[in-house]
Amino acid sequence: MRINKILWIFIALFFQGQAQIHEIGGFVGGSNYIGDIGKDNFIAPNHISFGGVYRWNKSPRHAYRLSYTYGKITANDLDVKDGSRPQRGLQFENRVHDITLGLEINFLEFDLHQFGIQTTPYVMAGISYFNYKENYFINKQLQFDQNAWSLGIPMIVGVKSKLTRSLVIGAEIGARYTFTDNLDGSNPKNDNLANRRFGNLSSNDWYVFTGFTLTYTFGNNPCYCPY
Repeated sequence: MRINKILWIFIALFFQGQAQIHEIGGFVGGSNYIGDIGKDNFIAPNHISFGGVYRWNKSPRHAYRLSYTYGKITANDLDVKDGSRPQRGLQFENRVHDITLGLEINFLEFDLHQFGIQTTPYVMAGISYFNYKENYFINKQLQFDQNAWSLGIPMIVGVKSKLTRSLVIGAEIGARYTFTDNLDGSNPKNDNLANRRFGNLSSNDWYVFTGFTLTYTFGNNPCYCPY
């Protein structure tokens, strides 16, 4: 039901934006997590992630963007060299289905109707809605509780180039600050499992997608007008 609503939003944006230029394509890269288990490296992709990207370019300086990304996240305390985590010896695995909607801002003019190669750095912010598994630990063994949805705040930075008249390639790092502390099973929201909580319970988890996008452009010439 939730995914159907997102698809209807996508369709509405498409038909309302026929006077603009569109991009649609894919993302492939890696995923990693930051939380209470394993290493705390911010950018350390250790599993493949992939998905789809749609942009609705409203001007050479900004675009609305909708994306879906799937990524597996894992961590192991034994990968940490120092501290108490190696003695604890926990490890986990989870899978994230991420839907992100937001505004992408170009640092430089990026007019898709201009001939020749164009390149610009960009940033994006918005809202993420993602599915994951609520887990918990018993005797160091990860146990499944329930499927869950939560919100996150995406913070994406990247650079993109127009390779041909119809193809745009990009490289980006996209971190999501989540509103859950249980991607790793350390803080189950089920109150019946309160005695299974551990770690820093006041700090929520993150996940990061690092990779490349390739999009195909289509649509009518936009009217980049101030009125």
